[in-house]
Amino acid sequence: MSQVTHDIVQKLWNLCHVLRSDGVTYHQYVTELTYLLFLKMAKETGREDQLPAGYRWDDLESAAARADLDFYRALLIHLGSKDSKGSAITRQIFASAGSFIRKPATLTSLVKAIDDLDWYSARQEGLGDLYEGLLEKNAGETKSGAGQYFTPRPLIDSIVKCIKPRLFETIQDPAAGTGGFLIAANHYLAEHSDVSGLSVEEFQRYRRQFHGIELVLDTHRLALMNLMLHNLQSDGETGVRFGDTLSPDGENLPSADLILSNPPFGTAKGGGLPSRGDLRYPTANKQLAFLQHIYRGLKPGGRAAVVLPDNVLFEAGVGSDIRRDLMDKCNLHTILRLPTGIFYAQGVKTNVLFFQKGSPSDPRQDQGCTQRTWIYDMRSNMPSFGKRTPFGAAQLKPFELVYGDDPNGNSPRAENVEGIGELSRFRCFTREYIRNERGDSLDISWLKDASSLDASDLPAPEVLAGEAMAELTEALHELDELMQALGAGDEVIAQKQLLAEMLGLEMVEVLENE
Repeated sequence: MSQVTHDIVQKLWNLCHVLRSDGVTYHQYVTELTYLLFLKMAKETGREDQLPAGYRWDDLESAAARADLDFYRALLIHLGSKDSKGSAITRQIFASAGSFIRKPATLTSLVKAIDDLDWYSARQEGLGDLYEGLLEKNAGETKSGAGQYFTPRPLIDSIVKCIKPRLFETIQDPAAGTGGFLIAANHYLAEHSDVSGLSVEEFQRYRRQFHGIELVLDTHRLALMNLMLHNLQSDGETGVRFGDTLSPDGENLPSADLILSNPPFGTAKGGGLPSRGDLRYPTANKQLAFLQHIYRGLKPGGRAAVVLPDNVLFEAGVGSDIRRDLMDKCNLHTILRLPTGIFYAQGVKTNVLFFQKGSPSDPRQDQGCTQRTWIYDMRSNMPSFGKRTPFGAAQLKPFELVYGDDPNGNSPRAENVEGIGELSRFRCFTREYIRNERGDSLDISWLKDASSLDASDLPAPEVLAGEAMAELTEALHELDELMQALGAGDEVIAQKQLLAEMLGLEMVEVLENE
């Protein structure tokens, strides 16, 4: 992010204090700002034909000068209505829109402050980068809860560098969030391919290669705005849809050459199973269900990089079945064990799984594709990252170097990273070892944590609390499956629910709102 963009982002972010007296949260502020910025940016970029006459920035500016809050509220409703003469993307962004502003003077202040920004410099630097900066600011505010859907940009960029998107590949994110993975893939292609030299027809084909689904309406509108400002979403193009990947919506996604994703943590509401019927192993664990969607949705030879919590690596029962199916159908060549504290909202321990559909010698093969798996331990004897210890590109660089240039893990590799053999951070494990010695568990660690820890090295309290919450949530999930297997009656289930409430596990609801 350039200094100019950084300064504009900071000015926009500081405006949130204008709304604090109205009791508006950070996430609500970014949503409100999206409505206002859409109108302003349409004017600045000459795209006001997307908006019906009488509902544009100048009309809002005139109303704000009169402190006419009723006009603004009516504008939001009209732009999101089916009767609006605006574009389809306008109706999607303003779908079910409502204002959090309660005082007419607040609207006046916001509109004037936005109008006074240096929009010429903003256009020169890139409006998409400006909006990304706002989303990152929002995710950095732990109280906003936005971190649950915002994957840290350094991690996204590192994953994309390793997996290397190619021009005209079908790229998918089935849990799109605000569109970070799709936009990072677009940035990579712009740097490594001649996107600017494509013909009009080729560029339209290029934009149609990006697909995603987002479940939460407010997050979906942020994704649409983000992709539109990066020139990846417009009328008549699929882009990021509003829907549920674990419903029949997910079955309608096209097969992909590349899938990049960070599926939501937690279990399905009420322990329910996915409503789509094409998943071989039904499970209430959303990450395991998403993992099935991902490796099933790849074309032969297609590749994926997906962020998943530790429980996916070790969960028994259906978890073991899904891991075996994954390793049969795909070459699971690399696992990156991430450090704690890099996700803003939770202390969940996470990993990145890199795999390719089929075997390296025969992409059409669907049995015994994984012969060996390399695991990089970036967690043991590492600091707990957070605001006090920022996590950035520098921490990921050693992994990128040992991963190599081949996106499918076929570069020459050696167990000599910061040590030899069991002292190395990078080790290789055969499929036979994983099957016979680990019982198909991929939760493999070998580095010993330092025996003595200084108090300053301990994770932050919110990280420790997040880890405890994640473990209790998983314990309840396993209890759910056990009771279902035993045919537990309503009374036992009610007792389990009471136990959950006593433990304060309402966080299950929070985790699934991603």
